[in-house]
Amino acid sequence: MGKGTRTREAILEKAVDLASVAGLDGVTIGALATQTGLSKSGLFAHFGSKENLEVETLRAAADRFVALVVAPALKQPAGIPRVRALFENWVQWSMMHCARGGCLFVAAAVELDDREGPARDYLVEKQRQWLDTIARAAQRAVEVGDFRDDTDAEQFAYDLYSVFLGYHHARRLLRDPHAETRARNAFETLIQNAR
Repeated sequence: MGKGTRTREAILEKAVDLASVAGLDGVTIGALATQTGLSKSGLFAHFGSKENLEVETLRAAADRFVALVVAPALKQPAGIPRVRALFENWVQWSMMHCARGGCLFVAAAVELDDREGPARDYLVEKQRQWLDTIARAAQRAVEVGDFRDDTDAEQFAYDLYSVFLGYHHARRLLRDPHAETRARNAFETLIQNAR
């Protein structure tokens, strides 16, 4: 890996952290220059535009999410073990692996939901892929006999996604000390209903 690539990755790591707190709008060439000690012109050379910087920030977070949440879970046996690993890794992502402002994808979803452009398009694509990953894991659970034949895998993915959004809201905004327990209880209810 060359020096330029390492520098770019270090910049994007700071950008992900900053975006989790200040939103994608808060990720500016100037703010990153301050955080990284690099010149504005040097940073601009890496990304070319604010729009590209936003997309690359989301891409860096998505790559990290896949490496820490999705890839390890997909190594688990198909069925409930894989579904459970997706959930557990997602909770761990929220608590330990994501930036100091919480899950960037949740923050960006609120920020970008009514704003057209490449950053929104990229986020929508990644969120649809994530929902599809959950739905495929649920469908495999049907195929291996862990879930009922009439389980709606897409509904299961929607419900699990909703549990996580509720968990994130309760933990980050409401600072509910029972947020994780409630999320785990809701997850177990989903599993039991699908068995």
